[in-house]
Order: sequence, then structure tokens, then C-alpha cells
Amino acid sequence: MKASKILERLQTVRTAGPEDPDITGLVYDSRKAGPGTLFVCIVGTNSDSHRFLPQVFESGAAAVLVEKGHMPEGLKIPEHVAVYETEDTRLGLALASAAWFGYPAEQIPVIGVTGTKGKTTTTYMIRSILDHAGHKTGLIGTIEAIIGDQRIPSANTTPESYVVQKDLRAMIDAGCDCAVMEVSSQALKMHRTDGILFEIGVFTNISPDHIGPNEHSSFEEYMECKGRLFRQCRLGIVNIDDPHAADVLAGHTCEVETYGIRSEKADLRAVHIEHVARPGYLGMSFDVTGSMPLHVELDLPGLFSVYNALTAIACCEHFGIPADAIRSALKSAKVKGRIEPVPVSDRFTLMIDYAHNAMALESLLTTLRDYGPKRIVCVFGCGGNRARARRFEMGETAGRLADFTIITSDNPRFEDPQAILGDIVTGIRKTEGRYITIEDRKEAIRYAITHGEEGDVIVLAGKGHEDYQEIRGVKHPMDERVLIREILDEEALR
Repeated sequence: MKASKILERLQTVRTAGPEDPDITGLVYDSRKAGPGTLFVCIVGTNSDSHRFLPQVFESGAAAVLVEKGHMPEGLKIPEHVAVYETEDTRLGLALASAAWFGYPAEQIPVIGVTGTKGKTTTTYMIRSILDHAGHKTGLIGTIEAIIGDQRIPSANTTPESYVVQKDLRAMIDAGCDCAVMEVSSQALKMHRTDGILFEIGVFTNISPDHIGPNEHSSFEEYMECKGRLFRQCRLGIVNIDDPHAADVLAGHTCEVETYGIRSEKADLRAVHIEHVARPGYLGMSFDVTGSMPLHVELDLPGLFSVYNALTAIACCEHFGIPADAIRSALKSAKVKGRIEPVPVSDRFTLMIDYAHNAMALESLLTTLRDYGPKRIVCVFGCGGNRARARRFEMGETAGRLADFTIITSDNPRFEDPQAILGDIVTGIRKTEGRYITIEDRKEAIRYAITHGEEGDVIVLAGKGHEDYQEIRGVKHPMDERVLIREILDEEALR
């Protein structure tokens, strides 16, 4: 492809080299630069890839895209290399990637979901409904990318723009006729979804999160970044109950529809909401009024599950999917590691959830309390080499809201697991909550199961969809579902 074609939607100035070279590959990792490639220099938080330009030149690259003001002084540029300069190379990578892969987002409708909570579950609900109705839906998100029959574990909620465009192209090649993806605030800030005009943009909710060094400088900036989605979609579907909905929509250029529970102004509203509980089962039941009237039953607990389902209904309504198909798909919709029920006993309920900070844990435990369990038993730990304050906060949250807490190991990484457990204990001791510490996670789960009482709800928090435990730089296989099966088999032999 000609360089001019790759850069056709980007404002650039050619400062050196041939006028319009042929390009054999688009790369942003200097180790992948080679003969004929166009290398995009990225200014990162901890590194600036402009410093690797000498190695890129030696590789035989045909062109480089540099950010204005970042070209190293005195750098000798080979005659065969075209140098293009632009204001923001992250934006440049996004637009160049869209061109390189033939603008896939213009060939299938793409739904983007943003919000502090609910993105993962909502995207899976949308995919479940669309597929149930005969569509073939690709997905990009926190857990994985789903491309046809292929499932690829994810490293980020929203991957780099090149990967997003590559995945969208692969979806089309695999026969997908629509795509749904999680769109994080960081992705919007770093232009990872630029070059995509979303068919539908979704806002679930917002609360203070991801604010600090290397993330967002303030809650206001966090909201503004979320709001960028509604300047690059045709239709915005928004949770009108969220107090910051209007702030997130500020400056929107799309049509807007709303959903909610409390607001009577919502275009789509859930009413007659009931919590459904029986041994080993927690769910929700509600009616939908407005543009898509129907009765819904969910095999997922909590009011937030109702909000997620409303979002999915509001999106899929625009694909002409009938009420019966929506109802059936939602009844069977489940997400690995998101309030995921695991059948263990008809005496108590066991669930796995990804809650790995105090805010998520509080939401989870408060939701479970709505079902009137005899006890809430919470099994959790905290990751090493992460913010130490999280340990105190989660300990205090569990102490306040759970009846009994089993403190265990999560991903200790390069820290001493006992030191992490000690920090959590410091937090829980600020409350009157009862607890025990069992470092080995399998033994902690065994204790919870073997000491489960009639009417208990036991929740394993923090690992969710993860199937490993990271210790001293090594990821050891550890899936809580496997651990539970092993425990049940071992206990049956005793």
C-alpha cells in the first residue's frame, strides 16, 4: 500500500525522504520494523519510541511517522526513509491502522460500551442476544476477544488501535456481521478507537475510578474522556439514572436514547423488579416498559444486572430483534467471573466475581445482602505490587458488609503473601467483622465450602475470569472452578 493511502485521513508533513514509498507493513514496535515497513513512533508514559529510530532505520524501514517536537536532534536520516510528521502519533496510529486494514468499522456495525462498571457483562449480553437471533457477533473486551470460533485472552480492556482494527478485519473475514466492544476511558484518551464511527455508543454509569498518576488527572477529565464516545457514534444510549449522565453527554453529536429504573423519562424502563432466591440460585425478574415492552428473568443477581440487561435490550432493539428472542437470550446469558454461580450444594449458594477493589466489593456485597442470606461469606485477597491502600480499604469493606471473611492470597507477584494478608487484616480490624486468614487459596475455598451453612451465600472475590496465580514473575495455572471441582472430589473420598 502506498504511504499516501495509509495516511490519507491524517494531517502530516513530509520532512524527508521519497515522496510516496510503497509500504509492506505497519508497525509500532521497533523490534518488528523491517524492510518496507512504516514505523509509528509512540510517546508513552515511561518510554518514547523515537529513541529507537536508529535501529528502525537499520532494519530497512521505508517510512516513519514521528510526533512534532520529538525527533531526536542531530539524527542522521537515510535517503531511502520517508519521514512524516504529525501532531499526535497515537491518533496517527489509529487512523493509519484503520486505512491499513481497509476501514473495517465502515463494513459492519460496531457497538461501543463505556462506563465505570457493567461494560463486560453488558457486551456479553448484547452478543448473546444478537447471536441468539441469528447474527454472528465479534467481541473485544476485558476478558477476551471473540473472533468467529476463536477466543483470544485480553491484556487490556480496549487494546491498542492497531489491534482493534486488526481484530475488526478478522471478524469480517470470519463472517461476523456486527461487533461489540468495551471502550475504556483510557482507550478514548489515547485514541485507541479513533477512526471508528460507532453505530451505537453506550454509557452505563460513572463513579470516581482510574484517577491518579498515569491515568486521569481528575474526575472531570475522566468524565470528559468517557464523553468522547458520544462524539464518534451515530446513536448514544445512556443510563438516565446516573447523576453524571448530562456531564458525559456534554458536546455530544449523536442522537440520544435513554434507559433507567428510577426516571419516568427513560425511553426504556424496568418496573416490577423482584429479587428471586432459592437454594443455590440468585436471580432477578422485571418488566420492561417503553419502546420494547416485555417480561425478563435473569439468572444473575442484583439491580446492576437489571441495568445491564436494559442496556442490551435498548441496543438490540435497533437490530429488529423480537421480544421473545431477547427474553430467551437474557435468560441464559452468563459471563465468566462476573457474579458467576457455581453449583456446589443445595444448602448454600457459591459465586465467583472479579471484584478486586473496595468499590466493586462494596457493590457486590450490598447486592448479595438484598437476598436476605443467613450469612455472607467472603473469600478474597489482594494483588502484590499494586496500591497498598487497596488492601486496607478492601479489608474494611469486607469487615463491614460480610458476616465472615476468609482472607487469602490473590496474585502476590513479587511481594510476601503474608505481608499482603497482614495489610488486609489491618483494614478489617477497624470493624467488628469476623475473619480467618488462610494463605493457600485452594485451602481457603475448601474451608468456605466445608463450613458452609444452610442459607449462606459464599462469594470468591478478586480472581473472576483469571485462570492463573502470579508469583515471582511466573503465572501458575489456577482456575477457581477447577479448584472447586478438585475440592468436591477430594471431600467426597473422605
